[in-house]
Amino acid sequence: MRQIPLSRRSHIIGFQPLATGTTEHESALERDFVTLTSFLHPDASITSQPISLSFRDGATTRRYTPDFLVRHPASPAELIEVKYRADLRDNWRRLKPGFLAARDWAHERGAVFRIATERSIRSPMLINAKRLLPLRGAPLDAGVVELIFSVARSMPAPTFGGVLAGLSLSREVGLAALWCLIARGTLRVDLSAPITFDTRVSII
Repeated sequence: MRQIPLSRRSHIIGFQPLATGTTEHESALERDFVTLTSFLHPDASITSQPISLSFRDGATTRRYTPDFLVRHPASPAELIEVKYRADLRDNWRRLKPGFLAARDWAHERGAVFRIATERSIRSPMLINAKRLLPLRGAPLDAGVVELIFSVARSMPAPTFGGVLAGLSLSREVGLAALWCLIARGTLRVDLSAPITFDTRVSII
């Protein structure tokens, strides 16, 4: 079991239930990484602090524990360190030997070592992930789904707002169904950008 410190700057202790198991996190940035990864790769397993590496740093033996191991069904596993860019900048000389040891460990096993920072984690994709993840398992009425598909197919360039306006449903019901279909990936949108009424949608 991962030993999570009781207090440290920016630490938010918690657990995230995923389709592949439960993953612990100990900071807000780690939490956001797990959320984003589980959204983009729902079939991946995410293991918290999977290994502890021993390595030489000059005359000293040190240990380093990466934050996560992400195993993908059809691509190489990723050994992940989650760090704020400021922490990397301020502590790079101390951190680098451990990162090199992690890179070598991953390479020997056909995996990849990667450092994830707030620049790659905290993006519009994360905002969309937080909104859509809870909706993936929400129930959908088959008749409502068919109506949405019919309206979208009737438009040369359907948008979120255009489809909503074309539905013979209450706004509340239409919005809920559209968000659920986007969450399931049945309606495709550009998830790397904020979703607005002008967002183009397409049917798989």
